[in-house]
Amino acid sequence: MQTISPFLWFDDRAEEAAELYVSIFDDSRITNVSRYPEGTPQAGQALAVSFVLEGLEMNALNGGPMYQFTPAISLFVRADTQERIDFLWDSLIADGGAPSRCGWLVDKFGLSWQIVPAALDEGLSDPRPGVAGRVMEAMMKMDKLDVALLKAAREG
Repeated sequence: MQTISPFLWFDDRAEEAAELYVSIFDDSRITNVSRYPEGTPQAGQALAVSFVLEGLEMNALNGGPMYQFTPAISLFVRADTQERIDFLWDSLIADGGAPSRCGWLVDKFGLSWQIVPAALDEGLSDPRPGVAGRVMEAMMKMDKLDVALLKAAREG
């Protein structure tokens, strides 16, 4: 059993967010939904949602509007083919999300994600002179990361 897991605070869309996330990622599912009890203003609405994304246990809460997501916390997703990057990117920005720079995006709930191929790490850690700089320069020009362009930058 995982002892540390992300806990996401939503205003009132935790269940909707969890449903979207488990529909996008393989080996993912909602494991529990606790609902506000009768007699409360939110009776029947999800209070807390537990879910698993590709083996990572996560929790979400409908806690109200007091706190909002910022890019200071993001979910980092390794996606090693351009097809997978494209799918994740398009799925997460659909219906109101927004692209950001260098492989980052914000989904329609305001949560930041990084969709990153191994090609980026390989290029940035390449010990050959000038390679990391070329890869960094290429990445800085991108929103969604392009595996072919990152590899081309690595090879010069």
